[in-house]
Amino acid sequence: MQELNVNTKPGFFTRIEASLPKLRGAEKKVVNFIEKNHEEIIHLSITEVAERSQTSESSVVRLCKRLGYKGFQDMKIHLAKEVISPEKQIHEVIEKNDDVITIKKKVFQSNIQALYDSLEVCNDSQLEHAVNAISKANRIEFYGTGGSGVVASDAQHKLLKLGIKTFAYSDAVLQWMSASVLTEKDVVIGISHTGSNTDVLHAMRLAKEAGATLICITNSSKSPITQISDIILQTSSKETLFRTDAISSRIAQLTIIDILVAALANNNYEYYYQQLQKTRKSTIEKKL
Repeated sequence: MQELNVNTKPGFFTRIEASLPKLRGAEKKVVNFIEKNHEEIIHLSITEVAERSQTSESSVVRLCKRLGYKGFQDMKIHLAKEVISPEKQIHEVIEKNDDVITIKKKVFQSNIQALYDSLEVCNDSQLEHAVNAISKANRIEFYGTGGSGVVASDAQHKLLKLGIKTFAYSDAVLQWMSASVLTEKDVVIGISHTGSNTDVLHAMRLAKEAGATLICITNSSKSPITQISDIILQTSSKETLFRTDAISSRIAQLTIIDILVAALANNNYEYYYQQLQKTRKSTIEKKL
């Protein structure tokens, strides 16, 4: 496969036009879908693009490579630069001439809306299954990178306060090593806004091969991580491509963690209350 020379840095649609004669049937179908839905595609996962273009994820990846991009996310970034106005790349609802007070109100509203939307899409029975699986687990591990890695660390901190020893890994190699030695008595919780982070996905697959129960926290209901997970906890945060690490997505993920922790503690209220008092006492001397 010959890749377009990216040193010239042509625009997305210029690359499409230049590469069109070399594209295969499935790749052309992906191109047709992108051209008809170029504004919507930046919010879709690779799985959703493959389904709606009636192709496969591998066909989407091949197209990205043929156009000279590193992968699907890289292609979406460059596409967004052409189809989204600069002010909307900062935040969907923020206008170019908004003052600080207006921006404050809009960002707060966006975060509040993310919680309301997540409340609607997060399935109750899946939450119950997740709490049940975690409560019975011998070992609990959280995997996430970037902003999701911060959420994983927060989850470890909250459960440790209850005396539940867990492990949070944001380093890919540590995720893979740990996942490979898990058992059917263990639970892995993978956190990924897009659901297509390759490092987390590889770790999750290794954990599945080892027999562990897989739980995912993700914004996309049709992403690779949902296809391999046993339990799906979905969030909803409508963001532009350049705000995929916006606090609204983190707030939604953190809220799911809070629900899991509160539900676990409530299952054995007296015991976990005592554990919480112990961990609080251990740090009180270091507080002014």
